[in-house]
Amino acid sequence: MTYNLLKGKRGIIFGALDERSIAWKVAVKAKQEGATFTLTNAPIALRLGVINKLAEECNAEVISADATSIEDLENLYNKSVEVLGGKIDFILHSIGMSPNVRKGKNYGDLNYDWYLKTLDISGLSFHKLMQTAEKLDIMNEWGSIVALTYIAAQRTFPDYSDMAQAKAILESIARSYGYRFAKSKKVRVNTISQSPTKTTAGTGISGFDMFFDYANMMSPLGNASSEDCANYVVMIFSDLSRMVTMQNLMHDGGFSSSGITKELFERLSK
Repeated sequence: MTYNLLKGKRGIIFGALDERSIAWKVAVKAKQEGATFTLTNAPIALRLGVINKLAEECNAEVISADATSIEDLENLYNKSVEVLGGKIDFILHSIGMSPNVRKGKNYGDLNYDWYLKTLDISGLSFHKLMQTAEKLDIMNEWGSIVALTYIAAQRTFPDYSDMAQAKAILESIARSYGYRFAKSKKVRVNTISQSPTKTTAGTGISGFDMFFDYANMMSPLGNASSEDCANYVVMIFSDLSRMVTMQNLMHDGGFSSSGITKELFERLSK
C-alpha cells in the first residue's frame, strides 16, 4: 500500500550498490511514494554494482560522486537540481567502508592511514555532504537529511573495529549540523540506527551471522528488515516527521531497550 508521502518531493540517494542495499530499498519505496531523485555512489562502487537497473526501475539519473570530494559533491548537487527541476527535499547518506575491516586488521593492529580513510568515508563525508549543500543553497525549507548508523557507536561489538568510531562521529555530526540547518533552513537532520542487516557491506564483517542471530534473539520484534528500514526512512523524509530533528532514531525491533530476553536466556541455559 502506498500513501503518496513524497509526492512532488525531490531527493538524492547516496549508496545504492545492489538489491541487498538499504539505499536500493529506499529508492524503490521513495519512487512508489511519488518522489523523483538522483542516485549516486563512488565511481568504483558504480563499476561493481548494478545501479543502472535501479535507475531504470525508478526513472532516475545516476551521477557519479565520491562523497569525500567537495568537487564531486558540488557537481552532483548542481546536476541534480538541474535534472530534477528544483531544489532538494531529502537526502539519504547510506555510506560506510573500512579498509581495516575489509583487510582483516585486528583492532590492536590498525593501519592508521586506513583508519583516517574509514573516518572520512563513513563519518566526515556526512559533514561534507551537508556543508556543501548549505553553501550551494540546494535544500528546500523543511527538507530532511538522513544517515544510516549502527548501535556500535554506543556499545562495543567485536570486529566492528574502527567503523564504531566512524558511526559515533556520524551521529555527532547529525546533532551539530542538525542544529545549524534547523536554524538556517528548517531542514531536519537525523540518523537511523538499524538492526544488523544482510547487505553486501554488513555481511563483510567477520562474525556477522552471530551479530545477526544475537540481535534477533535480543529484539522482541526480531531484527528490522531492509524493507522495514526503507519504510521508516521514507516516513522521516515525509512531512509526517516535520518536527523531528537531531535524533538518533532506533530501528531495531527493540534491541536497544532489551536487557535480556527469554530466547537468549533459554539459549544460554542449555
